[in-house]
Amino acid sequence: MGCGSSSLNSKKSERVLKATLVIQNWYRGYRARLRARLQYALAIFESIEYADEQSQMQLSDFFSFMLENYTHIRKDDPELSNQLLKSAKDRQDYMGLREVPDSYDGPRLQFPLTFTDIVLLIEAFKHQKTLHAYYVLEVLLETKKFLKQRPNFTHVKTSLSKGLTICGDLHGKLDDLLLIFYKNGLPSESNPYLFNGDFVDRGKNSIEVLMILLVSFLVYPKDIHLNRGNHEDFMMNMRYGFTKEILNKYKLHGKKILQTLEEVFSWIPVGAIIDNEILVVHGGISESTDLNLLHRIERNKMKSVLLPPAAGTSTELEKKKTGAIIMSGLITSKHSSSEQLSKHEWEQIIDILWSDPRGIKGCFPNTGRGGGCYFGPDITANMLTKYHLKKIIRSHECMPEGYEVCHDGKVVTVFSASNYYEDGSNRGAYIRMGYGMAPEFFQYQVTNSTCLQPLHERVNAMESSAIRILKERIISRKTDLTHAFQVRDHSKSGKISVTQWAFSMESILGLNLPWRTLSLHLVNIDKDGYVDYMSSFQDILIEKPVKEAESVVIETLYRYRPDLQMIFNIIDSDHSGQISMEEFRAMWKLFSSHYNVQIGDSQIDELANTMDLNKDGSIDFNEFLKAFYVVHKYEKLKKSDTK
Repeated sequence: MGCGSSSLNSKKSERVLKATLVIQNWYRGYRARLRARLQYALAIFESIEYADEQSQMQLSDFFSFMLENYTHIRKDDPELSNQLLKSAKDRQDYMGLREVPDSYDGPRLQFPLTFTDIVLLIEAFKHQKTLHAYYVLEVLLETKKFLKQRPNFTHVKTSLSKGLTICGDLHGKLDDLLLIFYKNGLPSESNPYLFNGDFVDRGKNSIEVLMILLVSFLVYPKDIHLNRGNHEDFMMNMRYGFTKEILNKYKLHGKKILQTLEEVFSWIPVGAIIDNEILVVHGGISESTDLNLLHRIERNKMKSVLLPPAAGTSTELEKKKTGAIIMSGLITSKHSSSEQLSKHEWEQIIDILWSDPRGIKGCFPNTGRGGGCYFGPDITANMLTKYHLKKIIRSHECMPEGYEVCHDGKVVTVFSASNYYEDGSNRGAYIRMGYGMAPEFFQYQVTNSTCLQPLHERVNAMESSAIRILKERIISRKTDLTHAFQVRDHSKSGKISVTQWAFSMESILGLNLPWRTLSLHLVNIDKDGYVDYMSSFQDILIEKPVKEAESVVIETLYRYRPDLQMIFNIIDSDHSGQISMEEFRAMWKLFSSHYNVQIGDSQIDELANTMDLNKDGSIDFNEFLKAFYVVHKYEKLKKSDTK
């Protein structure tokens, strides 16, 4: 009996063990598949983000082209140039703001600022209060005064008793900044911080984040350090949200705030060196990075990455300078308007603001972003050896875990905006440094109801969002994609192989994505493995504000919508939202000529007349662009099913 019972128990235990292993292997596979789907979703977000930045960088070529031609277009209208050429603003221009009304219920700052003002500001922003325009301008002007005294690279010393906290991109995410302060303590003489650029854009609380950082800097100028990022740039702000945020929150004085911000951003140091051992810059380096030259550059001349130094004859230079003044909308003086960085100096700053590390050797153009370079471990090693440094700390890239270490530990990336793409997409992180100590990483994630969901629900939500924005990119190139598909459809069957479909998507959209894998989410595939290529557009369309307009016109306007919006916002110097019909036609001709957009003048005239709703000769261009939006048919069906 005993032996029989023991044998049965042994077999039972063996079956339990096998079942456990089967379940364990299944669960591991299930988690691995979820992680793979998550990586695909993040790859879509990142590819589209970088493609947008590449488009933004390419605008610099257009602006150079535009400046060469602008004076010819408007030579008969000196009134326009006189309207746009404005002298700089100083405190005397803001005298009308001196009286903060008694009805104002936001935070009231006391100058000179103290630690109490930091606490006051944080508590007010927690309760969605808005800082009065007078205080915003006063903080900006005080900050500019202090920044002008700073070198291009801040030299920071740590000790065993006094460390340093380094934060990466915040991108207007106030909750992340408040969480960092909750976990790590508020800024003080004994708790110094270095914020490594990209304080603004994308997030909805950029001005609040910026005000907290600048007030902290003014209270503790020796202990709070700021580096410039590629988004501390007034023309980047026009595209990525900060300009719009300012104009929405400060309707009366928004323009004055933006003018002052342009100057403040240009004076932010471009890097920091910790204990003469660690280089901290926002982006990275290139094989030609010259720290000695970067220490000497007049950094305030770098107004925007999209305004490269002019080149040409003296007459051509003068035209470009005039155009640059018109585009910027403000100058400090006639003398300063002619000052520019050299092309080499400009490229030096671009490299440290825009570059990204890669695992392969060498230094080559950053084709993903369109600016800066990709630098390999050999470039890092050479740089550190040349300048007797040990490590580079940078930001600029969203990391799933909030940080990443590469190049044999010599390059560290820190990114402090959690949930950057979508809720649950990534963690944020900051670094604690101490003298002679290795960097210590602290991770976090702002938690909301979405982040508390099970992993599969979060992956489903992220995947759906990623596929949604990818389809919007696809529909904007429908005509080009259809032509590419048809070229490969030799039998005119309406079907091509998955490989041919993937090649067409890659060649037209220019997004480095796993198209074969994504085909399961984007198209119908028959049992023989062939793609019905027109199903790429089956559940999505661009709503036409002008029903008679040709599809290629609609797609072109939708595809270039962010670029066009930015260009026309520059022309609209008084932020009225209105531009004249003549300005619209002239600028469109330049745009279509430079970008080789094949749309006839008659079609553009028809669009211009359609946009002039009240027939007064002016166009509310931003409202017109909002009329171009993508309709996701399956979402409309879902909504109708729930009613």
